[in-house]
Amino acid sequence: MPNTSLETIQVNTQKYLSIPHTERIKDSLDIELSSHSYLPRIEDVTSDWVAHVAAPAFRLYRAKRGGAPIESFCSIGTGSGLDVLSAIEALSSTRVGLTDVHDEVVSTAAQNVARNIRARHAVKIESGFGDLLAPLRPYHARYDVIYENLPNVPLDNDSEVAIDRKSSAYLAQRKEPIPELIRQKMLDLHYLALQQAKEFLTPGGVVLSTLGARVPLSVFIALGELAGYSSSLLTYTWKVQADPEEVIRDHAHKQREGFGPFHFYPAAILEQTFSHQAYSGDRAQEIETSLLPHQLDAEQAYAALQKGERIGHTVAVLESTPR
Repeated sequence: MPNTSLETIQVNTQKYLSIPHTERIKDSLDIELSSHSYLPRIEDVTSDWVAHVAAPAFRLYRAKRGGAPIESFCSIGTGSGLDVLSAIEALSSTRVGLTDVHDEVVSTAAQNVARNIRARHAVKIESGFGDLLAPLRPYHARYDVIYENLPNVPLDNDSEVAIDRKSSAYLAQRKEPIPELIRQKMLDLHYLALQQAKEFLTPGGVVLSTLGARVPLSVFIALGELAGYSSSLLTYTWKVQADPEEVIRDHAHKQREGFGPFHFYPAAILEQTFSHQAYSGDRAQEIETSLLPHQLDAEQAYAALQKGERIGHTVAVLESTPR
């Protein structure tokens, strides 16, 4: 099919990943963006999921494992492929899988990964487009780490996904049975990904779920339990809300429909709270409690945004192993 990519960006790897040097991926990444690929936030990494949340979690997970290389890695909903490149660098993975819902997104992301790896580091790439992990079944592959950063704002009209550049920020309504707590907190795809991942994990493998903590952290632990996992919080941090006009508005809309409630915070409060905090999730519950006086529900956050306030939210990376 014809390549419908819109643009190419150059990413300074050390600046983007906040590392002094690279070993496995190039110092300057040549990233082609598909017309359906969500735009990386290379000018403001505090609002970028990969740079600010995923990559630090990868490094911490490897450190917890004693620094040993993580041989295989898979990303569900990769977008541009920057998450896979970050994992190759952070985990020293030599086999990677990647999926997304659009054929052009996957083919472009796979090319991005292939051309930005240093020549001396061979990496096997397994890719496919479609629903969650299903496109990787033909490979009969299993992975040590499965990573997902999936959308949680449902669209009323599924056809919008096909035309929206920001389609990764939304999800279509699902027909599978979803526990009421998960449905009410709009964590449907995270739950389904956890269920499906059991088929694709190596013995002892983990799923790392990157979650905008707009609901209580206790819900994330329940998410893992309901999907049949033992789960804990690997990291807890914050980020500026990307596309705040659309995302906060949509959460406010869903909240009025009875979902949530969803919470946000003034970005200045989050910046101050986390200024001396490590990324580890060990104190996540304590920090969440300390933030309660500053919490804004989605409608309050949207009103504050209209007044010019910078809005953020906390972020958790859930580490889950099958029970």
